[in-house]
Amino acid sequence: MIRKIVKTEQPDATAKIFGSFDANASIIESHFGVTLRNRADGDGDSILIEGEDADRVSAAVQCVTYLQELASKTDEISDQSVRYAIDMIASGQGGELRELGDACICVTSRGKPVKAKTVGQKQYVDAIRKNTIVLGVGPAGTGKTFLAVAMAVKALREKQVSRIILTRPAIEAGEKLGFLPGDLQSKIDPYLRPLYDALYEMLGVETYQKLVEKGTIEIAPLAYMRGRTLDDSFIILDEAQNATPEQMKMFLTRLGFHSKAVVTGDLTQTDLPRGQKSGLSAAVRILEGIDDIAIHAFNDRDVVRHQLVQKIIRAYEKYDREQLRRENERAEKRYRAARKSPEPGEKRGH
Repeated sequence: MIRKIVKTEQPDATAKIFGSFDANASIIESHFGVTLRNRADGDGDSILIEGEDADRVSAAVQCVTYLQELASKTDEISDQSVRYAIDMIASGQGGELRELGDACICVTSRGKPVKAKTVGQKQYVDAIRKNTIVLGVGPAGTGKTFLAVAMAVKALREKQVSRIILTRPAIEAGEKLGFLPGDLQSKIDPYLRPLYDALYEMLGVETYQKLVEKGTIEIAPLAYMRGRTLDDSFIILDEAQNATPEQMKMFLTRLGFHSKAVVTGDLTQTDLPRGQKSGLSAAVRILEGIDDIAIHAFNDRDVVRHQLVQKIIRAYEKYDREQLRRENERAEKRYRAARKSPEPGEKRGH
């Protein structure tokens, strides 16, 4: 039996690590095949980790050590944080967990601090801070839009910019605008709802409405950006996978002096008509390597929604890979059959 001890010093830190009804401890025990026990003595609290496999025990120690650091920065450790730490350690990236600091991006209207929850999110926030244009590409639930809005609010509060501009392509995801009631603005509003929700969370409804009335915050469809020069602004283009290459070029060339732009999108959820290329996909290829432009790719580990979202994303990725493999096999069979067939006018040899 291999035994390791992690000093936690304080009972409340131990309680956070174990979680409500020992839920976090159960996740760690199940994944690594170890046992966690709380020990209290004259030197303070500690956690005893026992198991038969030395490597698994060491990995569990690494996980508990990270959670101990996290316990000093938060009131509660969620099972999501535990599963994320386990995923990172299992993939050999446990050392990167140290990159997650305690830096607060901004505080919401309810006084809740907004922080990066994953290494990918931390790198994304750093990229926004250091670059004029950032393309954030990745699956749903990774915080692409929410963190971009948080950085925009931070820049506005610190007077780094004088206004926030948020925009999205008004693409119909299998539905028709004409069926929605009201005038054009009323028809477009549902497409912009995620942006409203993020701003309500950051600023509160009353503050948001005042800033909109003053023109400090503007939310509009992408088509409304044409012909404008956007100076002293923090501009966010959301759902950019639904922009055409022409629209993407138009948007990027709106950038004025003392401005910053963040483009977010998920290339696996394009609603453009069949055969129409995504402007985001083209921009990722065209802009790679240009100074002061960063391209950040999220992955399924950065998903901060329900753990089922991670599983759904992985299942779809597996399905897409299988479909591509089958298509390649069919294409190879067709090629081989064509090679065996005689040319027109030719006869097979006997």
